[in-house]
Amino acid sequence: MKSYVVGGAVRDGLLGLPVHDRDWVVVGATQEQLVAMGYRPVGRDFPVFLHPQTHEEVALARTERKSGAGYHGFVFHAAPDVTLEQDLARRDLTINAMALDPDSGTLIDPHGGERDLRARVLRHVSPAFAEDPVRLLRLARFAARWPDFDIAPETTLLLQQLVSSGEVDALVPERVWQEVARGLMECAPERMFDVLARCGALERLAPAIGARLPPTARSALAASARAQQALPERFALCCHVDVGTADAAAAERRVETLCDGWRVPNDCRDMALLLAREHAGLSDLARGTPAAMLMLFERCDAFRRPERFRGLLQAWLQLCLVTGAAGDANRLEQALTLARDVSAAALQKDLPVPPPDGPAMGRALHDARMRAIADGFAGT
Repeated sequence: MKSYVVGGAVRDGLLGLPVHDRDWVVVGATQEQLVAMGYRPVGRDFPVFLHPQTHEEVALARTERKSGAGYHGFVFHAAPDVTLEQDLARRDLTINAMALDPDSGTLIDPHGGERDLRARVLRHVSPAFAEDPVRLLRLARFAARWPDFDIAPETTLLLQQLVSSGEVDALVPERVWQEVARGLMECAPERMFDVLARCGALERLAPAIGARLPPTARSALAASARAQQALPERFALCCHVDVGTADAAAAERRVETLCDGWRVPNDCRDMALLLAREHAGLSDLARGTPAAMLMLFERCDAFRRPERFRGLLQAWLQLCLVTGAAGDANRLEQALTLARDVSAAALQKDLPVPPPDGPAMGRALHDARMRAIADGFAGT
């Protein structure tokens, strides 16, 4: 029985990056042996365990054989006679198909992963790459993580084959979103969409976006990543393909279609819908009347969710940067602060007793907030 560190920990160590988690492969053992040694089984589809002390993930060396469509369409074989080299051969990219002997420090690299790291190349291990559509998403995500890496031409051909064969259509929405969300948080998320577009996968996975991410949305997404914005803002920009149109309703329908197709969580859906609905008028509203600004705050539920509204403004600013439009987020944020300083509890002290009913109280609060905004900007 012998254990090796594999995958991302080896790759990141060679790149000089911090290694937070280590995955292990065990050669020459059975499931029963590991359980007897205190390892806890956690894998549903193939034998994966947690180490009894370190709780790091440990897998038995295994091979895989394609048996059906999609990334679930595989039969796995794990046995003591499966070698480390056989296990590495089933992996996706050469840079992920390396192992390290922890006892000797020896690098096991049968597919040239270290060479490809030095050359900054993302290259598949074997033609079996085209059998698993998740590998397309992972490759696109790695391209977003390392913008100075190129994809090997032969790997690009395999990506196109994966799409044309229909394998990409077997991806379930939850897995697509999982990988897309991770890719959006990389340093160059626009490259993920470039990869998907280049092989024809984007229009299959996201018809609401189309064959490619429009240049304005692409540039705004890149700017959002440079500003280290959160996932909802980045997602709102990546699906904001109606820049320059006045049909907010059509833009909202497109966003809803994309969100339904990927089962997007509510925080990201809400941000994308807000941007689709409000972006065209935000420049005018930023210079508008107190009444217009207050209506915007109420439409966006900004009093209960001020951080979400600030996120909307930050996403809008990225669009302004790439389109050259005027964007004064500071004025809107100041107006919101002025209005939020008016509380219902403080307002009741100045109202007659008994206090007015709910609708009347709402109108009084609305009027007080509008006066606060007007007074705050008086003379400016």
